[in-house]
Amino acid sequence: MNQNTAPVHEYGERYFQSYNYADRPLGRFSMYWFARRYYARLVRRFAPAKPSTGRLLEMGCGLGHLLGLLERHFTCVGIDIAHYAALQTRRNAPKSSALVASAERLELFADRSFDVVVALHLVEHLIDPPACLRHVNRILTDEGLFLFATPNPVYALRPLKHPERTPDAISKDPTHINVQPPAVWRQWTEESGFRVLRMFGDGLWDVPYLPLIPASLQFALFGLPSAVQVLTGLTLIPVGLGVNLITIARKERSL
Repeated sequence: MNQNTAPVHEYGERYFQSYNYADRPLGRFSMYWFARRYYARLVRRFAPAKPSTGRLLEMGCGLGHLLGLLERHFTCVGIDIAHYAALQTRRNAPKSSALVASAERLELFADRSFDVVVALHLVEHLIDPPACLRHVNRILTDEGLFLFATPNPVYALRPLKHPERTPDAISKDPTHINVQPPAVWRQWTEESGFRVLRMFGDGLWDVPYLPLIPASLQFALFGLPSAVQVLTGLTLIPVGLGVNLITIARKERSL
């Protein structure tokens, strides 16, 4: 576990205009747009068949677009450490509650108060992810769903990018203080009382990987499995072929 201090000064309006946000469009039919719809589809598919509360929490809700897609199906709450994120969430998900709060301070939520907890690109920002996962277990109802996505530092083609020389999508964000390999996330998830239902990748979208070949051509080639996965709503891509790791877990026992 990384003991680095989170650079909280990074979290503001500038953060949502920098790093991976700056590199890729967020508008209609963008990769971001399709990804949010894919994650919403996964949540609806794997949410408890017999919900106890009908409530969903997104930790690190960012701009609020995922909550905007889910607030017709759940009573949604989003938390983010950035005031700017809370303001954007209230704009993009007007039926959801948006709070300025940290995922490392989940004591504000009661036991078994949510059927679903989602954390997209949040856990790698935490000082103590296992502690957060234990709190997620506490606030989830029995058989509740926990879905999270986080960078995979050991995916197959990453050595071709030479991130030690040129920062890539994973390493260029200084707030990524706890980037861990998939085996560590599986261990922490299972030790926190969850049963892993699916663990898979999101594709090799962080082009280029090869010299001389245009990045657009590489994106079309390496991004094809991602497109198929997103459009079908399936979980097809092996862990090693994803820049990010996606984990779908169900609460198996209380701690």
